[in-house]
Amino acid sequence: MFVILTSKPGQYATHANADIELVEAWDYVFYGRQQAQFVIGRLLRETRVKVVEDADASIVNWVPSKFLERFDTLEAAHVELAHLCKFGSLDAKLVERALSSLATA
Repeated sequence: MFVILTSKPGQYATHANADIELVEAWDYVFYGRQQAQFVIGRLLRETRVKVVEDADASIVNWVPSKFLERFDTLEAAHVELAHLCKFGSLDAKLVERALSSLATA
C-alpha cells in the first residue's frame, strides 16, 4: 500500500517515520517555482505522520495514516500525482528529487 506525503515550503513540512518506507520524491514546480514536495512511501503499518508548521515549529500535528489516501501500486500513486499537477497548458511539472536530499526530522 502506497501513500503520498505532501509538504509546502513556507507553510508546513510532513515527515515520515519508520512505519513508512520512502520510495520516491518529487518537487511540484509551477512557472519555475517550487510549490510543493511530494514523497511517495510504502505504508508498512498504521502510524501517525508528523506535520510541522514552518512559521512556528512548536505547532505539530500528528495525522493518523488512516486519513491518507492509499494506492495499491506505485503506478497508481504516479497517476494521482500526474492528476494533481496537470492544469491544461500551464507551466506545471513534476521534477524527481533524490531521497537523500530530503530533510529529516
